[in-house]
Amino acid sequence: MCGIVGMAGQGPVNQEIYDALLLLQHRGQDSTGMATAESSGVFHIHKARGQVREAFRTRDMRALLGDIGLGHVRYATKGTASNEEEAQPFYVNAPYGIVLVHNGNLTNTRELTGELFHKDRRHLNTSSDTELLVNILGSELQSEITGPDLDPAQVFRAVARVHERVEGSYASIALIAGYGLLAFRDPFGIRPLILGKRPAAQVPGGEPRDEYIVASESLVLENAGFEVVRDLLPGEAVFITLDGTLHSQQCAENPTLAPCSFEYVYLARPDSVMNGISVYETRLRMGERLADTVAKYTPAGTIDVVMPIPDSARPAAMQVARKLGIEYREGFYKNRYVGRTFIMPGQAVRKKSVRQKLNAMSTEFQGKNVLLVDDSIVRGTTSREIIQMARDAGAKSVTFASAAPPVRYPHVYGINMPSRHELVAHGRTIPEIAEELGCDYLVYQEVDDLKAAIMEGTDLTDLDMSCFDGRYVTGTVSEEYLAWVEGSQES
Repeated sequence: MCGIVGMAGQGPVNQEIYDALLLLQHRGQDSTGMATAESSGVFHIHKARGQVREAFRTRDMRALLGDIGLGHVRYATKGTASNEEEAQPFYVNAPYGIVLVHNGNLTNTRELTGELFHKDRRHLNTSSDTELLVNILGSELQSEITGPDLDPAQVFRAVARVHERVEGSYASIALIAGYGLLAFRDPFGIRPLILGKRPAAQVPGGEPRDEYIVASESLVLENAGFEVVRDLLPGEAVFITLDGTLHSQQCAENPTLAPCSFEYVYLARPDSVMNGISVYETRLRMGERLADTVAKYTPAGTIDVVMPIPDSARPAAMQVARKLGIEYREGFYKNRYVGRTFIMPGQAVRKKSVRQKLNAMSTEFQGKNVLLVDDSIVRGTTSREIIQMARDAGAKSVTFASAAPPVRYPHVYGINMPSRHELVAHGRTIPEIAEELGCDYLVYQEVDDLKAAIMEGTDLTDLDMSCFDGRYVTGTVSEEYLAWVEGSQES
């Protein structure tokens, strides 16, 4: 999971891209980067480890010249989190010069690495699949060039062949030096990408033209005063030329929309709308359905108060309390200057950061039977610490509820859950998980209930729920691949 944004404006875009990256910071905290391009085709690139406010100084911003650009916040799923060379964007100098950012995860990297060396004659310098992707795009674009200029039809044919070669999830934005901004989405639309438009305004000394933005979440568009045009379709590409003209084309055969369910469970901000679905309303519906399951599996009289694990579980917890007719209370205070523990690298770091991030108010826990509601349980590290914190604060008993089903399978499409042995639910029954976490009762959302909560009121026909049900929507993820990924993580 990462956050990406691209903008084609009438004036300098560096500040607006910076502001957008701040809004997407929840999607990645390892590193960040930005690239801008002048009309001459000159790229300006800055990337660094850490969060947005730490990475960009005044001198860096002043150097990012140009009225077209892109940005990225990274949460490592491939490569080394601590390696600054893995930070995006990635650049290749042929053809023309391409800078690219990518949200997702490619699942045929072994095959592509061999092809790039032996067939495309291109060299890779990192283990990042984003470097793979920009080189595949560059190679296919190179094969399209027959004259001095590049036109949108050539760009779209190159993207079509990228779709044919690449497997996995990828929402991508690229700058092509001297030509414009390209954005495209994988044929299953697993990772989000949204297009926005700001109407033309008169600019001193220039012709007015519409401005465009593409980003991972709709809140970025709304915050910057852009009208949400639509989500990019699965397999679709849009190309915005330097004169501000928007071109779009479907570049995949038999595309089908199957967005990642974990976006709605945890990753996205609640004030975003993705694939026409409100994240906040989805989480409310998750709470409605979870309440029924809590009532079914917990004895009457064993819950005095309902408490959320802030922040993403709050909508679900409120609905659980309302539907069960039980008092809703806030028992944990969150330190907002500590990052999201799920996306922090390493179990030891996550465990330590839980108590730095949350403080249990003993006045809310003392002598009470509490129901704690979280958005999900992945490795169990955070949940185990939170349950112990509730007991230390004086809770009489602790029931723990997950608004998502048990995470039993690796997620290979851009979320860092690659190894089954890391997942607390893998190979365990729910009573065994409860014992492992240290709670009195444990309740999970049912798989069908989560699916219904996300898809209700939409014409969506499929979802990627692979981490819950083990079905990988691309159809290309084998047991051999999963074993290879787990082995590479351990080595």
